[in-house]
Amino acid sequence: MKGFRFTKFSPQKDPDKNTFEQLLDIFLQLVTMTGGDVAEALSWLTNLDKRYQMTNPGYGIGDFIEDLKSKGYLDEKQGKGEFKITGKSEQTIRKSALEEIFGKLKKGKGGQHKTTHTGPGEERGTDRRPFQFGDNLDQIALTDSLRNAQINHGFSWDYLLTEDDLEVVESEVRTQTSTVLMIDISHSMILYGEDRITPAKKVAMALAELIKTRYPKDTLDVIVFGNDAWQIAIKDLPYLQVGPYHTNTVAGLELAMDLLRRRKNPNKQIFMITDGKPTCLKVGIKYYKNSFGIDSKILKETLKLAAQCRRLKIPVTTFMIASDPYLKEFVKEFTTVNNGNAYYSNLKGLGHLIFEDYRRNRTKRL
Repeated sequence: MKGFRFTKFSPQKDPDKNTFEQLLDIFLQLVTMTGGDVAEALSWLTNLDKRYQMTNPGYGIGDFIEDLKSKGYLDEKQGKGEFKITGKSEQTIRKSALEEIFGKLKKGKGGQHKTTHTGPGEERGTDRRPFQFGDNLDQIALTDSLRNAQINHGFSWDYLLTEDDLEVVESEVRTQTSTVLMIDISHSMILYGEDRITPAKKVAMALAELIKTRYPKDTLDVIVFGNDAWQIAIKDLPYLQVGPYHTNTVAGLELAMDLLRRRKNPNKQIFMITDGKPTCLKVGIKYYKNSFGIDSKILKETLKLAAQCRRLKIPVTTFMIASDPYLKEFVKEFTTVNNGNAYYSNLKGLGHLIFEDYRRNRTKRL
């Protein structure tokens, strides 16, 4: 429990939620903080209940645990008393993170990204144009075509509708995007008792859920990076924990670019969640490390990859989970070289991200 303090916690009662739903919200937050350790999360929840009286004589933590099992949120190993969260819990955690971070986004028809191109697409647009040979019949704007016939030929018993009267509705071309999500799991994400990995996981889960639900035809690969970089499954996001690692941003970018190279989509992008500067570089079979400030050797290699991504038209959007000015300097320089975007967030207000668009030199709060 080192590094976590509950004295500032002040749970607010939601009149639209029953006791189980209110406890479930808190429990899923705790599971995220403990990296999927259900026993530790339930222990913390019991301590919180003791301090803030979140339950009542008719419904206790024991009842809540039974409901978790009966409703499919927990799976108990028979005879061992060990719990683990289920796929339903994992998805609920991602949805909760999505609502917390991108709750202001309006719901839309999911699946694909709009482009500025028109033609044989999958969704009807608003633009009209004259009929051309080869257009599908279902594209014809019947009302507009009949109006044109009346204007061109007038009213008569012998109603005339010619090819020149027909108008069609342009359909919008939709495109797919391949995304790689990079997550920093270096030791600095919990350094000095400051928990940065929990908000990082929330951002990662929100992005993953956003892409899976609103853009299901997109591809999404998730990687983590410390001294090295490796790929993980989306379902493993709640279980992420930091290690005794430095921050090898170069390894993460190299793996991300390698994954994107295999994707055939023309649109590719990288989302990077980090708390700042790179501190590690692999040279041959050895690791070059320097945690004291921004090392020029490491920085040079990192910026080289940022520029390479820019040449390949792969924008990198950085989610900065820290507020230290000197840590932001690296993100700013990296994003400028890549011509990408950056979001900044402190640890208390993930729902209030600061977005910097370096291509338009604009800053706004979300």
